[in-house]
Amino acid sequence: MSRAARDLAALTREIHGCRICRDRPQGTPLPHEPRPVLRPSATARLAICSQAPGVRVHASGVPFTDPSGERLRAWLALTPEEFYDEARVAIVPMGFCFPGHDTAGGDLPPRRECAAAWHGRLFAAMPQLELVLLVGTYAQRWHLRLPNGAGMTQTVRQWRARLTSAETPRRIALPHPSWRNNAWLTANPWFERDLLPAVRREVRGLLA
Repeated sequence: MSRAARDLAALTREIHGCRICRDRPQGTPLPHEPRPVLRPSATARLAICSQAPGVRVHASGVPFTDPSGERLRAWLALTPEEFYDEARVAIVPMGFCFPGHDTAGGDLPPRRECAAAWHGRLFAAMPQLELVLLVGTYAQRWHLRLPNGAGMTQTVRQWRARLTSAETPRRIALPHPSWRNNAWLTANPWFERDLLPAVRREVRGLLA
């Protein structure tokens, strides 16, 4: 194992032992025991950065083991075996633990403690990344340094410029694959017609 891989493994162990959102929270403490779910990688050229585990992922301990994960894998044309190959795909949500439910029964936003404490160190430890897929507005705001009012549609529409950018890694915004975005997908057919084929080609090349 290389030194970089050892350092990343040590950092990941630190994250798995993190209790900031319970012991030193920014606001209301996490309503249950922490169970961080993430899959960083010292060799993957592709990273998927989403918002936070849902209740099913909290139970399984495996990212995207839910209908959103099935849709995301279909968007990327990846089999489960490819998607969960840690040597080739890193999965790093903005919040590592299931944040709990709001009063309407929906998921709360990702915990702010995670990004502040860990994300800078984590992505610095993965300099080999070539493409980062930003799934949902929380990941887009942090990775692209967007203001809170930035619209998702305009951010996703910039995919061509970002895909051909000389920036390393390149960062492409995607909507969250939740059923809640079905109306958005219907209203924006260019996403599946134009963006997804281009992203699939990039992903396939990185996993080859």
